[in-house]
Amino acid sequence: MRYVMGLDIGTSGCRAIVFAEDGTPLGSAAREYPVDIPQPMWAEQDAEAVWQHAQDAMREAITAARIDRIAAIGLSVQGEAVIPVDDQGNALRPAILGMDTRTEEQNRWLAATFGAEYLFERTGMPIHTINTLPKLLWLKQYAPEIWSRAHRFLLYEDFLIHKMCGRAAISRCLASRTQLYDLLDDCWSPHILTTIGLDAQRLATVQPSGVAAGEMYPALATQLGLARPPLVVTGGHDQACGALGAGLIRPGLAMVSTGTAEVVEIAMPAPQLNEVLRKGNISVYAHVVPGLYLAMVLNHSGGLVLRWYRDTFCEGEIQRAQVSGRSAYDLILANASPEPSQLLFLPHLSGSGTPWLDIASKGAVLGLTFGTTRRDVAKAILEGLTFELRINLDLLREGGVVIDELRAIGGGARSELWLQLKADILGVPVVRPAVTEAACLGAALLAGVGAGVYADAAQAVAQVLHLTRTYQPDPERAARYERLYALYRAVYPAVAPISHQL
Repeated sequence: MRYVMGLDIGTSGCRAIVFAEDGTPLGSAAREYPVDIPQPMWAEQDAEAVWQHAQDAMREAITAARIDRIAAIGLSVQGEAVIPVDDQGNALRPAILGMDTRTEEQNRWLAATFGAEYLFERTGMPIHTINTLPKLLWLKQYAPEIWSRAHRFLLYEDFLIHKMCGRAAISRCLASRTQLYDLLDDCWSPHILTTIGLDAQRLATVQPSGVAAGEMYPALATQLGLARPPLVVTGGHDQACGALGAGLIRPGLAMVSTGTAEVVEIAMPAPQLNEVLRKGNISVYAHVVPGLYLAMVLNHSGGLVLRWYRDTFCEGEIQRAQVSGRSAYDLILANASPEPSQLLFLPHLSGSGTPWLDIASKGAVLGLTFGTTRRDVAKAILEGLTFELRINLDLLREGGVVIDELRAIGGGARSELWLQLKADILGVPVVRPAVTEAACLGAALLAGVGAGVYADAAQAVAQVLHLTRTYQPDPERAARYERLYALYRAVYPAVAPISHQL
């Protein structure tokens, strides 16, 4: 039996899991770390501290697995964060995270210099503060000493790979999340780099996901409790690794990950870089599976809306959950009707996600009467979140993207009511895989590909992934939801001019 590890580096914490080659998790450990907000609109992080926490998590997971040998380690990481480093790979300043929004000025310059159309048609990234490119421009303008001193500008994947084996290697998947990578020519964009005055040598070497970057330093392997150094393998963006963990290995498959936010990834055979997707603010980038690309849509609130509802209106369910050991969410949704709620809930409690990306949008609920119950509102929240996904999936289809099945992971996948609702509203089968930590699993599968444990990603998924249940659209309920969906599409355009003034 051979063993592999997936290391997932999130925004607020990391997790390491050791898997047997059949996909059985043997040992797991997690660590939390803070996001620093030194001033409004900024979001930074001590990358060296993240590395220390990652080592602790890996060591604890290996100890819990009771093994002393693993074939390889693969990485799943938060996207877009930029870390200037010296020639030894040490961070020169805190990482600027994807959620940082200080770069509106730089984005205006990018729009004027390149044009939004050019940037999307070449890099797949709409102009947005999340991207790495405007963060680099901010460093050049406002931290010129760091810009000059930096040997390289890395993201978390290449930063940690360098820490583990001394080579700055980044997956094609993560590189294509930066707005610096030309998807059509398959390289760092010479035009963009020349225009901003950045040499490609100051970025990491790009290689496919699932390829070994090197062998771990022997001293580090010993420190982690390993008898011999494992291979360190490129993984990718956390959502892409999660998509692999959910089995997205062919075009037409999609994944919905419902946690604090709700993200949908759709696998495509080629990058769809058309005006429909650009205007919908839909990002397109390389999948961790060779020959496939992903389109990503998101709702910033997602499960956070349900948490707000629970904490604000459901004290009784919270107390009963503490006594019974059940989830408060299960109790809230236990008596919800499978029928449409007859309410329209706009879940923009922290602004909207795609396609509008309107940070000033506010939430709204329409249709309240004296007969409305709390369970009606809870059901309407699920419907509103799913209508948001439907708007995005309709845009993708208009842009030529095929979607024939949805794999559901994350906390929201535990609710059978919500999964059936997704099938009814979205009009596609919704499948629940037997996986709890899809990003770690995807990174581990890529590690296995890099070490020869699996022939390729498809063989890895076939060997380890099990699907537990499929939810088919109910034709009668789907028809009733079509009427509500037509009304829902009119809500945001109608209320946005009002909510912008609140």
